[in-house]
Amino acid sequence: MTVVHGLGDGTAPPSGGDRRLEHSDGPWLRAAGGADELRAHMAPVRQELGLAHQGLMSGAGRLTALAELAAVRESWERRIQAAQGECGSLADKLREAARIQGGTNEAVRSSFTSVRVCGEDER
Repeated sequence: MTVVHGLGDGTAPPSGGDRRLEHSDGPWLRAAGGADELRAHMAPVRQELGLAHQGLMSGAGRLTALAELAAVRESWERRIQAAQGECGSLADKLREAARIQGGTNEAVRSSFTSVRVCGEDER
Protein backbone atom coordinates (compact mmCIF):
# COMPACT_ATOMS: atom_id res chain seq x y z
CA MET A 1 0.00 0.00 0.00
CA THR A 2 1.25 3.48 -0.82
CA VAL A 3 0.47 6.13 1.80
CA VAL A 4 1.51 9.74 1.34
CA HIS A 5 1.15 11.94 4.45
CA GLY A 6 1.44 15.70 4.32
CA LEU A 7 3.51 17.37 1.66
CA GLY A 8 7.18 17.08 2.42
CA ASP A 9 8.74 14.63 4.76
CA GLY A 10 6.19 11.83 4.90
CA THR A 11 4.58 12.96 8.15
CA ALA A 12 1.08 14.21 8.82
CA PRO A 13 0.42 17.89 8.10
CA PRO A 14 1.05 20.21 11.07
CA SER A 15 -2.59 21.26 11.30
CA GLY A 16 -5.90 20.77 9.53
CA GLY A 17 -6.29 17.04 10.01
CA ASP A 18 -4.76 13.99 8.49
CA ARG A 19 -4.73 14.33 4.70
CA ARG A 20 -3.55 11.15 3.00
CA LEU A 21 -3.44 9.53 -0.37
CA GLU A 22 -3.87 5.81 0.08
CA HIS A 23 -3.73 3.24 -2.66
CA SER A 24 -3.37 -0.49 -2.64
CA ASP A 25 -3.17 -2.63 -5.71
CA GLY A 26 -4.68 -5.48 -3.69
CA PRO A 27 -8.31 -4.92 -4.79
CA TRP A 28 -7.29 -4.64 -8.46
CA LEU A 29 -5.20 -7.79 -8.30
CA ARG A 30 -7.87 -9.74 -6.37
CA ALA A 31 -10.44 -8.75 -9.00
CA ALA A 32 -8.05 -9.85 -11.76
CA GLY A 33 -7.55 -13.17 -9.97
CA GLY A 34 -11.32 -13.58 -9.72
CA ALA A 35 -11.70 -13.01 -13.45
CA ASP A 36 -8.96 -15.58 -14.11
CA GLU A 37 -10.68 -18.09 -11.81
CA LEU A 38 -14.01 -17.57 -13.57
CA ARG A 39 -12.33 -18.11 -16.94
CA ALA A 40 -10.67 -21.31 -15.70
CA HIS A 41 -13.93 -22.51 -14.14
CA MET A 42 -15.69 -22.22 -17.51
CA ALA A 43 -13.00 -24.19 -19.36
CA PRO A 44 -14.47 -27.68 -18.83
CA VAL A 45 -18.07 -26.55 -19.39
CA ARG A 46 -17.92 -26.82 -23.18
CA GLN A 47 -16.57 -30.36 -22.99
CA GLU A 48 -19.19 -31.34 -20.39
CA LEU A 49 -21.91 -29.89 -22.60
CA GLY A 50 -20.64 -31.94 -25.52
CA LEU A 51 -20.57 -35.14 -23.49
CA ALA A 52 -24.10 -34.52 -22.22
CA HIS A 53 -25.40 -34.16 -25.77
CA GLN A 54 -23.42 -37.05 -27.23
CA GLY A 55 -25.71 -39.90 -26.22
CA LEU A 56 -28.84 -37.83 -26.73
CA MET A 57 -28.16 -37.20 -30.41
CA SER A 58 -27.24 -40.79 -31.30
CA GLY A 59 -30.22 -42.45 -29.64
CA ALA A 60 -33.03 -40.28 -30.94
CA GLY A 61 -32.57 -40.43 -34.68
CA ARG A 62 -33.67 -37.44 -36.70
CA LEU A 63 -36.15 -35.76 -34.41
CA THR A 64 -36.62 -32.11 -35.31
CA ALA A 65 -36.38 -31.04 -31.67
CA LEU A 66 -32.90 -32.54 -31.46
CA ALA A 67 -31.74 -30.49 -34.42
CA GLU A 68 -32.97 -27.42 -32.58
CA LEU A 69 -31.14 -28.60 -29.47
CA ALA A 70 -27.91 -28.84 -31.46
CA ALA A 71 -28.31 -25.22 -32.57
CA VAL A 72 -28.90 -24.15 -28.97
CA ARG A 73 -25.81 -26.08 -27.86
CA GLU A 74 -23.67 -24.35 -30.48
CA SER A 75 -25.01 -21.01 -29.32
CA TRP A 76 -24.09 -21.79 -25.71
CA GLU A 77 -20.62 -22.93 -26.76
CA ARG A 78 -20.05 -19.59 -28.51
CA ARG A 79 -21.30 -17.70 -25.45
CA ILE A 80 -19.04 -19.64 -23.11
CA GLN A 81 -16.05 -19.02 -25.36
CA ALA A 82 -16.87 -15.31 -25.55
CA ALA A 83 -17.24 -15.10 -21.76
CA GLN A 84 -13.86 -16.78 -21.30
CA GLY A 85 -12.30 -14.24 -23.65
CA GLU A 86 -13.93 -11.36 -21.79
CA CYS A 87 -12.72 -12.69 -18.43
CA GLY A 88 -9.16 -12.95 -19.74
CA SER A 89 -9.30 -9.45 -21.18
CA LEU A 90 -10.77 -8.05 -17.97
CA ALA A 91 -8.06 -9.69 -15.85
CA ASP A 92 -5.37 -8.12 -18.04
CA LYS A 93 -7.00 -4.69 -17.84
CA LEU A 94 -7.35 -4.87 -14.04
CA ARG A 95 -3.67 -5.76 -13.67
CA GLU A 96 -2.77 -2.89 -15.97
CA ALA A 97 -4.90 -0.51 -13.89
CA ALA A 98 -3.02 -1.59 -10.74
CA ARG A 99 0.31 -1.05 -12.50
CA ILE A 100 -0.66 2.40 -13.79
CA GLN A 101 -2.12 3.48 -10.43
CA GLY A 102 1.05 2.37 -8.65
CA GLY A 103 3.16 4.38 -11.10
CA THR A 104 0.94 7.42 -10.68
CA ASN A 105 1.15 7.19 -6.90
CA GLU A 106 4.94 6.96 -7.06
CA ALA A 107 5.11 10.00 -9.35
CA VAL A 108 2.87 12.00 -7.00
CA ARG A 109 4.89 10.93 -3.94
CA SER A 110 8.13 11.87 -5.69
CA SER A 111 6.76 15.27 -6.70
CA PHE A 112 6.03 16.08 -3.02
CA THR A 113 9.69 15.71 -2.03
CA SER A 114 10.54 19.04 -3.64
CA VAL A 115 7.70 20.94 -1.91
CA ARG A 116 8.67 22.82 1.23
CA VAL A 117 6.13 22.87 4.01
CA CYS A 118 5.60 26.18 5.84
CA GLY A 119 7.64 26.16 9.03
CA GLU A 120 9.88 23.35 7.81
CA ASP A 121 13.06 25.43 8.33
CA GLU A 122 12.05 26.11 11.95
CA ARG A 123 12.39 22.49 13.00
